[in-house]
Amino acid sequence: MVTTNSQIKWGWSEQAELWNGRLAMLGFVIAIATEFLTGAGVLGQLRGALPY
Repeated sequence: MVTTNSQIKWGWSEQAELWNGRLAMLGFVIAIATEFLTGAGVLGQLRGALPY
């Protein structure tokens, strides 16, 4: 979200893409860390959390 002259700009913008990339990298690092700590991958952890 980029603000210019008190106007909010929605959609595809450079700032939105920067935040999207940063959050994606953070999610990837968290997924790798939890896999390292638990010994199970992301899908394995989800399979253990599901009731069936």
